[in-house]
Amino acid sequence: MALAEHSTDFGLGGWYLIPPAIMLMAANLLNWQALSRRWCMLAYNWTSFAFFMLSAAGLSGLAVTILKHIFGRARPNVDDMGVFSFHPFAFSASFASFPSGHATMVGSAAGMLLLLAPRWVKYVLVAFTVWIAVTRVVVGMHYPSDTIAGFGLGIGCTVIVALVFARLGFIFQQMRVGLPVCRDTFRLRFTANPRIPVKRDAS
Repeated sequence: MALAEHSTDFGLGGWYLIPPAIMLMAANLLNWQALSRRWCMLAYNWTSFAFFMLSAAGLSGLAVTILKHIFGRARPNVDDMGVFSFHPFAFSASFASFPSGHATMVGSAAGMLLLLAPRWVKYVLVAFTVWIAVTRVVVGMHYPSDTIAGFGLGIGCTVIVALVFARLGFIFQQMRVGLPVCRDTFRLRFTANPRIPVKRDAS
């Protein structure tokens, strides 16, 4: 119980909105013309990542806020209310259980990890995001269906943003089937043998 109480705050939106906002402000202060080609590419990739993170978390937060007010589900800790107690547009924190906002934020983070993180680490980190979502049930703030719906909503919003980015040519490339994949040029660190993009004939 104590571990859940300490972990649950990692689902707060600030963890996913403030860092990318700071990165974007820092990018705005850079003297891009003074950067070498490698540093410019690295800064560009980090700026694109910050924009992606802010967009995914922002869309997730907006969607879950709207849905919370539409459904108006009573939280488990509200007296004399049951699992099927809905009060649409109650505009009260006591009736904002479905979907879980914390679970939506960590679902968004899980979506980003699945799309961007290396294979050897993504599953460990995604398991941690699932644990954070579960803590909302453990601490008595949500029903299991709230966290499941929120987690799925966060992943879905992130995938939507990724598809838009792929269409615009940022970070991802479009695929005929399946999820978008990272471009070869998207790297958040220097590599020993950086890949140079090859211009392909449009024909």
